[in-house]
Amino acid sequence: MKDAITQTGPAYFDATDCNIADLAAICNQTLQPAAVPFATEVQKNIPLYDAAGIAPVLADGTARRNIMAEWAHVLRASSGVIVIRQAYDDTTVIDRATEIFNTIIATEKATITAADHFAAAGSNDRVWNSLQKLCEADPACFAAYHGNIFIDAASEAWLGPNYQMTAQVNLVHPGGAAQQAHRDYHLGFMTADVSARYPAHVHDLSPVLTLQGGIAHVDMDIEAGPTKLLPFSQSYRPGYAAWRLPDFRAYFEENFVQLPLRKGDLIFFNPALFHAGGQNRTADVERFVNLLQVSSAMGRSLETVNRGKMCRALFPVLSGAHGLTPTQTAAAIAACAEGYSFPTNLDSDPPVGGLAPITQADLMRQGLSEGWTAAQFDAALSALEDRQKA
Repeated sequence: MKDAITQTGPAYFDATDCNIADLAAICNQTLQPAAVPFATEVQKNIPLYDAAGIAPVLADGTARRNIMAEWAHVLRASSGVIVIRQAYDDTTVIDRATEIFNTIIATEKATITAADHFAAAGSNDRVWNSLQKLCEADPACFAAYHGNIFIDAASEAWLGPNYQMTAQVNLVHPGGAAQQAHRDYHLGFMTADVSARYPAHVHDLSPVLTLQGGIAHVDMDIEAGPTKLLPFSQSYRPGYAAWRLPDFRAYFEENFVQLPLRKGDLIFFNPALFHAGGQNRTADVERFVNLLQVSSAMGRSLETVNRGKMCRALFPVLSGAHGLTPTQTAAAIAACAEGYSFPTNLDSDPPVGGLAPITQADLMRQGLSEGWTAAQFDAALSALEDRQKA
């Protein structure tokens, strides 16, 4: 049965709502330079900003708001991506950070398999939580590296103040395969059936909760495989239901654009933009990017709740003769247990059999279906809590 239709379209999105012609109509636009007056130029529908030129603008309160408003408009309603050239006037701090990250990669390879969500295993190396690891390894380097006014302004432009920074290094070796086209966190990290359970208005909301960014640690010509981007595609509302479909992925491969990046450049894009890491066709360039995943401060609950204690108290009740129907049991679990996989420690709590790790709610449902004792559930929950610790 077809889902209910609201005044603004479907109440839920699924594959039947996805029409490649609709995406093509959205993407068949041209960003005019007059629409981005602070940009130095527009290439392939992507506005490019010169860091030295906009630094004085960001120092002025009124002008800062004007340029942030321009960036927010591009990210939300225009081409969906911006590039800031030479955002580090001294790239020695990037070189120092690269040294630290390479040391971390070498150390972690012995014990951790840092898989990529959307790329073939072995084609790259990851450093999960590169933010904390850099800060602990060299706080002075961290201060110079992340004390960047352009990263700060772009993050605030999209998310407002008090944003939450996270980062993950992606190092793609020569010959490394391209990623498949996808959207990103939040809904992009869910399987198709899970994302389809979220109402259409949440599909609209998800992209404004995070900002995707990247710091180029090396010069990257097109042959090195900088991110493939489909400008304007973030405006296609059913896109979280569409990005896995073969015709949409084919359209992406036929129409994506790439821009070369230089060490110290920044790129930011709407997480709903169809994108993918490109293939590294070089023989000697290690494509090294520190990916920024910046989150809204508002993605938090009102109270601090110890859900582990609640789960341990509730499990014996639900595993006994409680008189609840299955739907009532599901509602009780939803009110009690953490049902979302993030935030977590992706080194010790990686996704297994999907895009996201197991949750407290998953564990409780598993324990009930398999007839665990309270002691068995407690042990499994303790193991999960240990894996999630930073």
